[in-house]
Amino acid sequence: MRNLTADSGVRPAGPILMDADTGVDDALALALLIGAAPGRLIGVVATYGNVAQSQAERNTRDVLRLLGADAVPVYAGSRAPSWADCFVPDAACAHFHGSNGLGGLDVDDYLSTGAPVAAQRAAHLRAAMKHAGEALPDPALVHSADATARAPRTTVVSYGGYLPAQDAPTIPATAEPAGDGGGVDAIIAAARRWGGDLTLVTTGPLTDAAEAIRRAPDIARNLRIVAMGGAFLQQGNCYDLTSETNIIQDPEAADFVVRSGADVTLVGLDATHRCLCTPAMRDAVRSAGTAQTDFLADIMSVMIEANASVDPQFALGAPLHDPLAAAVALDPTLVRTIDLPMKVQLATGDGHGVRGRTVGDPMGLARLVAKDDVARAHVAIDADSGRFAENFLAALINVPR
Repeated sequence: MRNLTADSGVRPAGPILMDADTGVDDALALALLIGAAPGRLIGVVATYGNVAQSQAERNTRDVLRLLGADAVPVYAGSRAPSWADCFVPDAACAHFHGSNGLGGLDVDDYLSTGAPVAAQRAAHLRAAMKHAGEALPDPALVHSADATARAPRTTVVSYGGYLPAQDAPTIPATAEPAGDGGGVDAIIAAARRWGGDLTLVTTGPLTDAAEAIRRAPDIARNLRIVAMGGAFLQQGNCYDLTSETNIIQDPEAADFVVRSGADVTLVGLDATHRCLCTPAMRDAVRSAGTAQTDFLADIMSVMIEANASVDPQFALGAPLHDPLAAAVALDPTLVRTIDLPMKVQLATGDGHGVRGRTVGDPMGLARLVAKDDVARAHVAIDADSGRFAENFLAALINVPR
């Protein structure tokens, strides 16, 4: 078991490649990496999840532009999970991430100056906060009313990780087909160039990571992955209260990655629910008084309101899922982990478990008893929330202006 310590634990300054479904907390994770480790972020693969892949790519480019890091290359990642033909974001994601994934905020408002722009920025924030206070949509109402096509019976549509209970699901015009635009090849190229010095930080589904290892199995033995995902000791944050959002998007990919032999750290809800974004933290970021910190503080406001409005456990603040994973990539001692052979359950029912649940692998545990060599993941079960908060605030206040 890895223990929490007060020692530095910061890894040598190797390159970091991020794979993100850029929503509000992904944006904060990007800011943390840029503020805390200038020059180490070598690229971002934008994938589906919180929003459609195309929107995630736009959001990534916008955030990097605002933070003075627009030279960081952005690659198009997977547009749908490995088990589906196309993807539509879950309607509930808009509650937490806003209509555009960035809390309904417009980055251009923060890149301009003057009273009219300030008024427009305030209006966007008021609209975002109003949206954040709305009730979550019914899980059954995830189908778009403006559908324009009918899928053939063989087409599989992922609605935010869920399969519609109908033979011929309606495909909204916004649905994006499976495939990627070079992001998977970027992961492979980076892994072969930098080897064990590279860290791949994933803050969305593990589709890209799994596909990279499938295409290039040789990269697994040297690949270090820090993945935001999973719930081990507590309930999940999906409708079934068992699985975690990033894992339910593509359980097959997650199961493949944790068994692949790569050096995988799972930073899941057991750790991230201990690291909350509080109003005091938001105010500290805003006090820096730059356009960049104003944007980050507004993102934090949306997160705080959205989480508090639906879950009393977050009355004190919103969980910083993706920023913690990014911080662990820089300093593994921020979390306490247990090393276990892991699996992801792929079906729901007797003899199967619950689809998307992250659990210890019984066969892997048996092989450990037999002294066999077996892949193990580092599963985060606790976090040094105080030290993380200090690092997080220092990084955000330090972003380029």
